[in-house]
Amino acid sequence: MQSTAFRLSPPLPSLRSPSLHSRRSGACYDAVRASAVAGSPDDVPPGLAARCFPPRRWSSVSPSSSSSSSRLRPWSGVGGFGCEREGRSRSLEARATSVPEAAGDGEKSGSVARTLELGLLFGFWYLFNIYFNIYNKQVLKVYHYPATVTMVQFAVGSVLVLFMWTFNLYKRPNVSRSQLVAIVPLAVVHTLGNLFTNMSLGKVAVSFTHTIKAMEPFFSVILSAMFLAEIPTLWVVGSLVPIVGGVALASLTEASFNWVGFWSAMASNLSNQSRNVLSKKVMVKKEESMDNITLFSIITIMSFIIQFPATCYLEGFKFTPGYFELAVSWIKC
Repeated sequence: MQSTAFRLSPPLPSLRSPSLHSRRSGACYDAVRASAVAGSPDDVPPGLAARCFPPRRWSSVSPSSSSSSSRLRPWSGVGGFGCEREGRSRSLEARATSVPEAAGDGEKSGSVARTLELGLLFGFWYLFNIYFNIYNKQVLKVYHYPATVTMVQFAVGSVLVLFMWTFNLYKRPNVSRSQLVAIVPLAVVHTLGNLFTNMSLGKVAVSFTHTIKAMEPFFSVILSAMFLAEIPTLWVVGSLVPIVGGVALASLTEASFNWVGFWSAMASNLSNQSRNVLSKKVMVKKEESMDNITLFSIITIMSFIIQFPATCYLEGFKFTPGYFELAVSWIKC
């Protein structure tokens, strides 16, 4: 807490002569300057000190006339000096102590707001993921071309990214060539992860695909230990045991089980967690790092560029109006 102190300065040569002081009874103090100091005397502007605390002359009362030690009494008739300064001192103390409390309240409110924001983002993530998987399964049931579906999804994402950058809805990145070279492996594994997920959704039930994808923490721990040298603790390893056991039990009892859907989901786990590990390695250099939205936007555009020739090679041009009409006829049947 900052407190208000009063300082007695030595006499100035421009004030009254000592002969006048000697005619006063008792000991005298010449040119007493009282200045309110907060931490350091130099912190107070000279104009403020002169205006608030004008020069006073004080006399010392002898110890015999006071029950306690000697005290200072002003010669001038300006009243209220002690009360006024005491009130100002108390107000200064009140303001000094109230600032940390206000800062603490601001930090608490900011922490609560961030927690609510994070919870809201998790809720939207799960909600959109549920609808995405349901609609994906419905499309793949009548349109049996997972590579084409994956390419169309990347194309829509690329259009949205370019729309945001064109109309300044999000800051357009300034990416160097070295950053683009580092992002290419991320785009490759991101493309493979989405392609394998769609292949699995086309072969088995949505619930079974996501049961297999529950193995992602297992692959994340293994890849982090291999490429980031992050050795897991015994608690982490122990937490993976029920996950692996649950996936194995679900695979044995799944009615729609087939090996293509199973291995596609496992390959999706490996690809997605490789993307996460590589993303961490790319963003570890602070001087060359970029925010998550920009990184994901660039990966989406690169994935479309990679997926387009791969789709044409694997499935041909299955996105013509004739094939869409065929899919519609399958729906009506």
